[in-house]
Amino acid sequence: MIVRIMGEGQVRLDDTRLTELNKLDDELLAEMESGDGDGFRRTLGALLDAVRRLGTPLPDASLEPSDLILPSADATLEEVRELLSDDGLIPG
Repeated sequence: MIVRIMGEGQVRLDDTRLTELNKLDDELLAEMESGDGDGFRRTLGALLDAVRRLGTPLPDASLEPSDLILPSADATLEEVRELLSDDGLIPG
């Protein structure tokens, strides 16, 4: 799976890591629904850190189609809300 972090680039991530990322995604969704700005910021950072840690960066010149697009670390709660589907940022 190819994941793009907006403003940073792409990483290749093994599909088996989705369970771990979905836990953070569920937490992020709950914080957004409750309006917990501090929790949202903390969990978004943890989600992006997990993608960076678990994934392998692709070269900047690589133009692979992204299976998943995540917001940048400085995205606002409102900006992320616009990216959400019913499943959150990460389907499943």
